[in-house]
Order: sequence, then C-alpha cells, then structure tokens
Amino acid sequence: MASPNYWQASREPRYAIVFAFPLFLLYEGLSLLLTHSAVAGVRNGADVLLKTMFIAFGGRRGLIVFGALLCGAAAWLVARDMKRHSGPLKPAIIGGMLIESMAYAALFGVVVAELTALLLRAPLMTVSGGAAALPLGTQLVVSLGAGIYEELLFRVLLVSGLTTLALLVGCTRPLAVGLAVVVSALIFSAFHYVGPLGDRWTPASFTFRAIAGVMFSILYVFRGFGITAWTHALYDVGLALLG
Repeated sequence: MASPNYWQASREPRYAIVFAFPLFLLYEGLSLLLTHSAVAGVRNGADVLLKTMFIAFGGRRGLIVFGALLCGAAAWLVARDMKRHSGPLKPAIIGGMLIESMAYAALFGVVVAELTALLLRAPLMTVSGGAAALPLGTQLVVSLGAGIYEELLFRVLLVSGLTTLALLVGCTRPLAVGLAVVVSALIFSAFHYVGPLGDRWTPASFTFRAIAGVMFSILYVFRGFGITAWTHALYDVGLALLG
C-alpha cells in the first residue's frame, strides 16, 4: 500500500518533471534520428504546433527560445520544489509512478471504450488516427511525443489556463476545473482531425477522443503531469504495437 507521502509527492514538480524527462529525451532523440531535424518530418502534431509558433516569430532562434523556455521553466520548478523538501528523490516513488502509469495505460482504452459505448449506445470501440498507416518506428516516436507534447499543450497549458481564466471571471474552483476539463477535452479531440495525418471525422471517433481527453485531464488534475504523460505515451505505444 502506497503511503500518503507517495500520493502527494508524486504530483509535485520535483517528481513529476524528473519522471517525465526521460520521455522527453526519448522522443526528441528518436525524432532527431528519424528526421534529422527538430521540426521537419513526421512528428507529433502538438510538438509541431508549439515549435511553429516560436519559429514564426523568431525563425531558428525561436526554436532555441522555445527549448530554453521549456527546459528553464522545468529546471526552475524542480529547483524551487527541491528547496521546499529536504533530502534526495526517492527511487521507490519513481518506481511507484511507473507502475501506476502502466496500470492506468492498461485500463485506459477499455474504460474510454466502455464509456463511449454507453454514451452512444454502440458496441465497444477503439480509435486510431492517420498515424496508424506510418511505419512502426515512426508510430512509436509519435506516441512518445503524445505523452510529452499533447499533455504539455492540452493539460498543463490549456487546462491550467482555462481554470485560471474561469477563476478570474468569478467561478468557484470546482466549476472552473470542471469547465476547463470539458473544454480542453473537446479541443483535444478536434485536434486529431487537423493536418495530413488527421483522422476522418465521425461522431463515434470524436466522442471517443473527447472522453479520452476528459479522462487525461482528470488524471492530470489529481495525479499530476508526470504520471499523465507516461500514461498517455504508454497507451499510445500499446496501440501502435497491437495495431
């Protein structure tokens, strides 16, 4: 049985960011090997969107600014959190986070499919996008990128930003979080139909992805970025391997 300290510590930046960092390195390293570029070739769509915004304003320097901001913000959050808590990171907590992420990833597709079937009164379903037609190695890289960049965009930035906006206009915190979860999930689902690798839109696939977005957002709110990122990546990797 995990201690109360585990459930709190695993959500905090010193563990969440350190736990997610190998996923970031895996994605960026393998993407560079496949494409020989930081933005060209087949990459995760959220990654391309975030980097393209910086390139649009600063060219290649914008890409450097993006990397500096991302790594700098992560390092600052970890350092600030480490100052608040004495002692080194505990490997047992990192191990528990990996086991927890693997368990969520194994259950995720079944739960989302069941909820989709109940809502639409249709048979169980799973959804794969246009990336399923890519070579397996590329699918795996895109799946790793989903864990890092889709969670960064749709959960860290969008859920947190929408929650803050709703609080500023006078919503209670539970209502603000609930609205942020729903709106971000709808945007997350719609994002999968954009671009050359986007899926063909159907009510069933949109609903499945919207429910998946709600589940990822709830997981982010309660279990933090690191576990959500690895859960998303492992789930997508599982789809690629089983597909």
